[in-house]
Amino acid sequence: MATVKVTDQNFQSVIQGEKPVLVDFWAEWCGPCRMMAPVLEDLAKDQADRLVVAKLNVDENPATAGAFGIMSIPTMILFKNGKPVKQLVGYMPKSQLLSQLAGVL
Repeated sequence: MATVKVTDQNFQSVIQGEKPVLVDFWAEWCGPCRMMAPVLEDLAKDQADRLVVAKLNVDENPATAGAFGIMSIPTMILFKNGKPVKQLVGYMPKSQLLSQLAGVL
């Protein structure tokens, strides 16, 4: 897998990296999350030199999901230098996701 698994325990260290980090807040039972998974895998492979794509299971890591007020999934938050700079909610194809991220990558 090209994506990085994130937990409540390692979240802060993952988002503090040199590259921007796109965190996908998801759950096993979420249909749109399962549809988003291959899009994010592709993005992680294609943009590996510019971006880290991380996945956080909200059921297994409620503290981090709660800290960011995640109410709907999938929610993706882009972090730069450890700070959230963009939030996206819901399924979107790769082309749309790239265009949403273009201004901040």
